[in-house]
Amino acid sequence: MKPDFKTLAELYESSTARFAKRPAVRFVDGGQSYTFAQFRESCDNLSRILSTFGIGANDKVAILSENMPHWSIAFFSIVSFGRVAVPMLPELSHDEVENILSHSEAKAIFVSKKQLPKLSEQTLQRLNLVIDIETFTFIKAEDSSYTCDGKVSIPAALDTAAIIYTSGTTGKAKGVMLSHRNFCANVLSSYYCHKIGRRDVMLSILPMAHTYEMSIGLLYPFATGASVQYIQKAPTPSILMASLKKVRPTAMLSVPLIIEKVYKSSIVPTINKSKFLTFLNDHIQWLLHLLVGIKLKKTFGGRLKFFGVGGAKLDPTVEEFLKKAGFPYAIGYGLTETAPLICAAAPSKTKVGSTGHPVPGIQIRLDNVNPATGEGELTVKGPIVMQGYYKDYERTMSVMSLDGWFHTGDLACADKKGRIYIKGRLKNMILSASGENIYPEEIEAVVNSIEGIAESLVVERDGKLVALVQFNDNILDWNLEGEDKFIEELEAKKKAIMEFVNARVSKFSNIKSVEVQKEPFIKTATHKIKRFLYEKQKKQ
Repeated sequence: MKPDFKTLAELYESSTARFAKRPAVRFVDGGQSYTFAQFRESCDNLSRILSTFGIGANDKVAILSENMPHWSIAFFSIVSFGRVAVPMLPELSHDEVENILSHSEAKAIFVSKKQLPKLSEQTLQRLNLVIDIETFTFIKAEDSSYTCDGKVSIPAALDTAAIIYTSGTTGKAKGVMLSHRNFCANVLSSYYCHKIGRRDVMLSILPMAHTYEMSIGLLYPFATGASVQYIQKAPTPSILMASLKKVRPTAMLSVPLIIEKVYKSSIVPTINKSKFLTFLNDHIQWLLHLLVGIKLKKTFGGRLKFFGVGGAKLDPTVEEFLKKAGFPYAIGYGLTETAPLICAAAPSKTKVGSTGHPVPGIQIRLDNVNPATGEGELTVKGPIVMQGYYKDYERTMSVMSLDGWFHTGDLACADKKGRIYIKGRLKNMILSASGENIYPEEIEAVVNSIEGIAESLVVERDGKLVALVQFNDNILDWNLEGEDKFIEELEAKKKAIMEFVNARVSKFSNIKSVEVQKEPFIKTATHKIKRFLYEKQKKQ
């Protein structure tokens, strides 16, 4: 059955009835295990509790927690009854949490024990209800709020389902208002990209408060009867590998950083250390790709049919290897403001460098196209586009036209078959002295292809391009920092990076200096570097 719903309430009603006895959510190692029928019973009970404390339709209810099955239950207890969810990333600071709760005017919150200290005493006093998400017991219940007048309603397609606060990579947080229709359109788009059903098992490793995991990793499997399992601890490499072996997922979502680390820290060193594999790499590459592909799929449990990659651009070198190895990766592109999917390519339809075709049911166009390159700003219109930024008309109008076109801020081009290629953020583009457009993301891809480099960022300073680089842990011994030998080694590596990159990019994209980052880059929830923090930062 095609998951074509108008609201999340319809989705909830349908799935909990059709798949009542099927497993819905659980922890990998047991605990918080629910069938769809048990899931519904818990949601209905929580909704009644919210109503008794005066929290009804259109009221905002926040969720601040690590990934867990109870996160899903909390979410559906809010949105299925006409309330508005305000999901928050567990990485947020105390101040960010306080600002979001204040700006959203949330009346209640589901919070984990680990996140509870981020709530001030003043905020706790202001909220009608504070619920421990791990046990669904009260942390704080305001007697004066026990009015039983929190009337629920059947939400309409255009009603707001959630407000997602995001700082992205460019600064001040925005409250993105997403409707029931936005989310349901994404569920249908996911179905058209890759069909999953009641026999499928997904492993969740990305933050549920981000629309990528929320729409495709939570709502989509729930709509089709698939089950989702969650890791109880942080997904370190050892815990992730053990979970993959135990769950043997048929589908999962990832960000580029995870699969790129597998490639750079495991696959490449394994090939380099083996004379046999090195020989194959030099003389019989197809056989090498076949053997490594078999091993890689086995590492991921042996049943994987869909490995969705989104949130940032995948390194072309890594993508090319995955494609030749027959690994079932898929590519998706979108923004929080589109809930999030705009373009997608299923495992059988990927093309290196492309984000795939626009999903069905939307319109796209390129604005202000450069006739020499065919590149323009990607704009989109359709049921996936947000309602606007909460209480921020001015910022909404800066990205939305009156006739409904949303300006993504991404520069893109299309090939003859309609596939979209994202070149970079419009705000990130650097104009060279001679008038050429420089996309730092393309230079970073070259830098990142150098063995031993974990990540990089290219910024402009005083009219010159500077590459900020972070090495893998085993490359430099920072305990020797300041010693002559360390300084000589560091300068040699900087010079080698500059020579390697400048030999592979156009002259106007040449980097003039390299700065090495001792500490990891500060990132967003989808592991994108917060570029704005480094663009104006001067060398220490």
